[in-house]
Amino acid sequence: MEVTATGLGPWPGEDPVEATRIIRGELGSPHLPFLAELPDRGVGSDALGRTASLLVELAVDVQPYGWRLVDRPGKDFRRAASALSTDINVLADVAGAEDTPAAEIKLQLMGPLSLAAGLHLHNGERAVLDYGARRDIADSLAAGVQSHLSKVSSAVPGARLVVQLDEPDIAAVLAGTIPTSSGYRTLRAVGGQEVTESWRLVIEALRAAGAAEIVISVPEIEAPIERIIAAGADGVAVPLKALTTRQWEQLAPAVEAGKRLWAGALDLSNGTLPKVGEAVDAVWRPWRQLGLPASSLGSVRVTPSGGLAGHTPATATAVLARLTQVADGLNQQAHG
Repeated sequence: MEVTATGLGPWPGEDPVEATRIIRGELGSPHLPFLAELPDRGVGSDALGRTASLLVELAVDVQPYGWRLVDRPGKDFRRAASALSTDINVLADVAGAEDTPAAEIKLQLMGPLSLAAGLHLHNGERAVLDYGARRDIADSLAAGVQSHLSKVSSAVPGARLVVQLDEPDIAAVLAGTIPTSSGYRTLRAVGGQEVTESWRLVIEALRAAGAAEIVISVPEIEAPIERIIAAGADGVAVPLKALTTRQWEQLAPAVEAGKRLWAGALDLSNGTLPKVGEAVDAVWRPWRQLGLPASSLGSVRVTPSGGLAGHTPATATAVLARLTQVADGLNQQAHG
């Protein structure tokens, strides 16, 4: 295996054709192109609405305070489903016109805990407050992935399907720091074992639907690395910028056990594109310090530290090009 590059999903602009062409152009084999998320298109193209449109027997619409679980699908639900359908059709057209389509495709879904943290109940409270609602959302998401993966698979016949489950709110869910609707209190923490079981349920459904590789993507703060591995994921996607020594020490046995590290090695938070050497060093230095062999670097995919929707299309394109250079640099280290 060799080090490869991918992006996290969010992409600037409103044109899925342009986005798909750029992503597939920059991330040809052996790299991992992805189905772009274009939140600039508005309601329903945000990560939450997009994943909520896949839910089975649960419907959503948009209220002033955000997405809410409702009795029957409304226009916002249909808009989200329609945008996703358009994106898959565009993927089929663009990939179908390629001489040698990429061997893999990645899609992003919001994970069950962040979905429950983002969706509201009829009373305006977040669904993560209620055990029954959390369980229903996880079950519904697990039921909805089969149809989604089969549509993507039809768009790129023969491509290996990779799925990234995004859990941006997981630290707050586990710590019990999400505020109630009044803002005066916080919602009770969700137990770690329940989190692991929710992930396991969705991961097993994704595998049954044909996913060959599943990673859970989390922020670096309090990243629950051991829980992700315990749930049966193939790897962890995490920004490297604030990982503690202890977190790196949790990643080491996972890598030794054959799990993948999707390393958010390109940090754009200060507005500049890091140099290749800096990004290579962000992975290679802790790798060596942990005593991991250079030959195991092939378990790494390099990513930006966050989504690219807030940047210009030119910057986002430059980021993908830089990531492939970082992957090349790490491959040189791997082969000594």
